[in-house]
Amino acid sequence: MTGAQAIVECLAKEGVDTVFGYPGGTILPLYDALHGLPVRHVLTVHEQGAAHAADGYARASGKVGVCIATSGPGATNLVTGLANAFMDSIPVVAITGQVPTNLIGRDAFQEIDISGITMPITKHNFIIKDSSKLTEIIRRAFAIARSGRPGPVLIDIPRDVQSDVYNFTDLESENIGQRLVRQSPNLPELITKAAAAISAAERPVIIAGGGCINANASQTLTAFAERCGLPVVTTLMGIGTLPGNHPNLLGMTGLHGLKAANHAVHGADVLIVTGSRFNDRVTGDRARYADGKTIIHIDIDPAEVHKNVAASVPLVGEMNTILNELSQAVVPGNMAAWWETIRHWQALYGIVADSTKLEAAGVMGELNRQLDGHDIIYVTDVGQHQMWAAQNLKVSGPRGFLTSGGLGTMGFGLPAAVGAQMARPDKRIIHIVGDGSLKMTGCELYTVAAEQLPIISIVINNNSLGMVRQLQHCFFDKRYSASLLPTPMDFSVFAAAFGIPAAVANTQAEFSQALTAAIERQGASLLVVNIDTEDLVTPMIAPGGAMDSYIDLE
Repeated sequence: MTGAQAIVECLAKEGVDTVFGYPGGTILPLYDALHGLPVRHVLTVHEQGAAHAADGYARASGKVGVCIATSGPGATNLVTGLANAFMDSIPVVAITGQVPTNLIGRDAFQEIDISGITMPITKHNFIIKDSSKLTEIIRRAFAIARSGRPGPVLIDIPRDVQSDVYNFTDLESENIGQRLVRQSPNLPELITKAAAAISAAERPVIIAGGGCINANASQTLTAFAERCGLPVVTTLMGIGTLPGNHPNLLGMTGLHGLKAANHAVHGADVLIVTGSRFNDRVTGDRARYADGKTIIHIDIDPAEVHKNVAASVPLVGEMNTILNELSQAVVPGNMAAWWETIRHWQALYGIVADSTKLEAAGVMGELNRQLDGHDIIYVTDVGQHQMWAAQNLKVSGPRGFLTSGGLGTMGFGLPAAVGAQMARPDKRIIHIVGDGSLKMTGCELYTVAAEQLPIISIVINNNSLGMVRQLQHCFFDKRYSASLLPTPMDFSVFAAAFGIPAAVANTQAEFSQALTAAIERQGASLLVVNIDTEDLVTPMIAPGGAMDSYIDLE
């Protein structure tokens, strides 16, 4: 068979049912091999869209997402999407075409060193010049992408390697197995030490990060929190670890975290941190963040331990195993006084929407009300709307809230929603986006229409680059340089260009009616929610401040 046919065989053996891409000259042999086969190809409008769609597919399904592009600009257009997946530890395999092997290094048409370009933003990458290594490398790429701390892998394949006919005798690649999971050499002793610290704690808090969801450990963590009566906060990436209505859940912590969650973290004597890298948006001033606390850090990646915050007890290994053993070893204490303090904070600092006008908190509350009990995955873009969604939405469980965390990629939301809907046709995808972000990758509405995907897009429209404007409001004396969008865009007309029905809401009642109609409609919808440009995301921690120090946003 040809090399391209062998690639498709390998994809099928890896359980790949959907790939996202955009064809071009050097990848055409692979596209020819895909023609008529059961692996479904989704043509996106742009290669960045293909990378984000593969990312969204992986987040929603827990499987490896796959994207394909040609050489040169096709390959470089994947870079932002791969960087996004890398920062959030998402398993993606990108396959790029390359000029024939005899032209590599000769500045041939559309030649680019994509392996060199993506080296810092992939878990590993390959360029295949030897056809005998083709199937082995593809199988290795998938094993690397999904094992340990997941991440993106790129495979660059010259056109002649795809086109030539070879005798492939080992498509199974039996020597490619699950990569070993590294763990602390004295893990049992460390678990005993951690359990003793938790048992003696008066104010313990669990911080659930994205690594907990990647490890499929949400159920284990929930059982641990329930058994020991522990409060749980999440990072942005950890939203959905516990159901949104769980009594132990305090909500998101960090820069725009809920005050009750932040106060609990600030006042804790023991932090049990699961799958979080202590991002600066989570910790604020790291010295004050850790001051006086016992930090128990559970992670699959030893490179994350002590990197940002020194761990008192580092637990490196498989999260489900560690949490199970930790839960069995902890002697639950009396948490009544701690919970009384936390409930006081929740009552004092709860977010209350202004019922007299249409604002983002009210929009999120209406989503909670109308979609309660539905099978929903929320996908957000990046900006103010992302924070409003993270603060207010009641996410039902893991893989129910997909967002760009580490890289903060504007334009992520819509193509990621495409990938999520392809991965989970049994669920309804609710895509929440700002007016600035939708302008970046909004043409992927074409893909939504072409694939007849029932995605509901909700545009939080404030005629500005909202988060940029908020930062200028706080730190640049309200000088709104290049953040106001004085020429309004009619997003309903834009949606109509793709044959997607749209509605515009200027009041809470109008939004409620439009949402009801969109839910009842079988196909895609776009809802434009016009809110006040002056609305800001609150609370907001002061840069370099402690977890209980907030900016006055007046």
